[in-house]
Amino acid sequence: MRPNIRLALCLLLPLVAAAQTPTPPVAAPPIAVPPAASAPVATPALRPPAPTDVPSDSNERARPGNYKACRDRVAAANASGKHIDLLFVGDSITEAWNPPDWGGYRHGGAVWDKYYANRSALNFGVGADRTQNVLYRLDTMDVQALTPKVIVLMIGTNNTQDTAPRIATGVHAVLAKLETMYPMAKIILVSILPNARATQLMADANALIQPFADGKTVFYLDLVPLFPPVGDSWAALSPDKLHPTEAGYQVWADAMEPLLTRLLPATPTLQPAAAATP
Repeated sequence: MRPNIRLALCLLLPLVAAAQTPTPPVAAPPIAVPPAASAPVATPALRPPAPTDVPSDSNERARPGNYKACRDRVAAANASGKHIDLLFVGDSITEAWNPPDWGGYRHGGAVWDKYYANRSALNFGVGADRTQNVLYRLDTMDVQALTPKVIVLMIGTNNTQDTAPRIATGVHAVLAKLETMYPMAKIILVSILPNARATQLMADANALIQPFADGKTVFYLDLVPLFPPVGDSWAALSPDKLHPTEAGYQVWADAMEPLLTRLLPATPTLQPAAAATP
């Protein structure tokens, strides 16, 4: 065989062998199968806010110690046998009138002693109370036999989850309850103080509760202008931007004193009768 033919055969034989080797089949691309439709996930219904005008024990369950302290104050007042002439009703801002140290800050104790200790006053305030919690306390604590001449009411600052109309509804319910329980009492309705949690909400609520005062049995005391803004807080408020400092309680007492003196005049001191001239 010629060299050239032999060379050609050497080159062709591998190609022929490769051509005779079976080619593995090419796998078909997978068929896309649409995912099965999943069942809709049920969204839990939002829990409606608690009614502001229906008594609720929620805060007693959350703060039993505060409620016990309030009950103890009421029990001591009842046991004393003295008439309670002045009743303060509210939340922690009221509770912090006394003692002097409360929550790590000095609050209204010294001011209370100066203005109210000799006026047969009872502090009926409990921290974190909302309007519905005050209604519950009026129903369940032993205050029905009290005969206050003047009631000082500040409530609503903890109803931050409610709208201004709902807060006003709750405040009105507390007012109505107090008027029913103590028909002879005069009520000083104090504005909700400004605070960093819900400034505009409380301002809107104040605008709605102010007309509750008739100037005859219910009197409105607006403290808001006396606590002007200072930086990111307000004058005479504690670092929590919610509770008054001792200076703040002094502002409150000074603003309320003219009205309180008119509604709760001091009992005149009886002078001994002059000896008859012989």
